[in-house]
Amino acid sequence: MVTNANERARMLGEYIAATGATVRAAAQRFEISKSTVYSDVTVHLRESDRALFEKVRRVLEKNKAERHLRGGLATRKRWQKAQEQGDEL
Repeated sequence: MVTNANERARMLGEYIAATGATVRAAAQRFEISKSTVYSDVTVHLRESDRALFEKVRRVLEKNKAERHLRGGLATRKRWQKAQEQGDEL
C-alpha cells in the first residue's frame, strides 16, 4: 500500500476521475476507509494537483446529487427480492 498521502491521493483521484466511482467504491477498491479516501481527495489532492482535484470534485458533486436515486433503487430491489422469497422486511 502507498504510504505517502499525496501519492495515494493522486492514485485515488485518477481512479475516481476515470471511472466516476463513489467514495465508497474507491475505498473498497483500494481497501482503505471511506474517511481516508475523502480526506485524500479533498485535502491532499487540493494541495498537490489542483487540476485533478477539480475533476474529482465534479465527480463527487455528481455522485452526491444522485445518491438519493441510488438509495431508492437499492430499497426497491431489496423489497422485490423479499417479495419473491415471500419474506417480510
